[in-house]
Amino acid sequence: MTPLASWNDGSAKSAIVDFVDRVVRDVAPPERVAVFDNDGTLWCEKPAYIQLDFLIRRLAAKAAADPGLAREQPYLAASTADLGWFGAAITRHYQGDDTALKVLAAAVMSLHESMAVEDHAALVSAFFAEATHPTLGRPYRDCVYAPMVELLRYLEDHQFSCYIVSGGARDFMRPVTEAVYGIPPERVVGSAQGLKFTGDSTGHGDLLIQPTLDVFDDGPEKPVRIWSRIGRRPILSAGNSNGDDEMLMYSGRPDASALRLIVLHDDDDREFSYTAGAERLLEHAGAHGWTVVSMKNDWATVFGD
Repeated sequence: MTPLASWNDGSAKSAIVDFVDRVVRDVAPPERVAVFDNDGTLWCEKPAYIQLDFLIRRLAAKAAADPGLAREQPYLAASTADLGWFGAAITRHYQGDDTALKVLAAAVMSLHESMAVEDHAALVSAFFAEATHPTLGRPYRDCVYAPMVELLRYLEDHQFSCYIVSGGARDFMRPVTEAVYGIPPERVVGSAQGLKFTGDSTGHGDLLIQPTLDVFDDGPEKPVRIWSRIGRRPILSAGNSNGDDEMLMYSGRPDASALRLIVLHDDDDREFSYTAGAERLLEHAGAHGWTVVSMKNDWATVFGD
């Protein structure tokens, strides 16, 4: 069977195949660790993150129950379906301005306060069962990049252990990653709110979500979380934004080969075209010879249609 059949022949595909061939020859299976960002790397992130759609619906419902909130951000943007406000907050974060992101984060922290983690997972699963992308018109579960899923299987076939390491919320991804990527929840590393255990007189207990941030798994925090959760330095990493830069830098060592992949969104016909929020990552790709994957030129298909 032809490896990576959904990838066009070219330098990106050759870099992957050649690297895996070297690894199989030279690296023991326990050291074959690959880490992948999620938003914009494994599934679509424009015009706003999928998780933002989930949160916007939750924020709008809260504003509807308390109309006074609807005059404040981010409830105003949620109530008026102003996706641009949310997208701009994220883009400005990757450009070094967290003003709007802090406003959003404060509201998000309180959304699911004291909710059991299983009840939150049920909300996420219900969202994915019915929600569709606002411009592509396809279910969010079908907004996964088929070539990247194929890459996950290709690596696993060569005894790689693949992990998701994302700035997105761990407990938003976990309910669906096994179904859409084949990645089990224990291999999902992401941002997380605080949790509190409560027990009762019957001998049962729950983990309840707290209105505090436990970790924001982005930028320099990603290598820290990789080491604390995985305990091995990755030899392959893939991302698409400035928030992935440190993760790619942490992959491999100067005396050992590594493969860093950058998904370049340059296909307005099949997906979106943008580089905002990826300027530093692309600069480092050019300076250090990292592999840039052109969605337009390197992928025979985007969503597997």
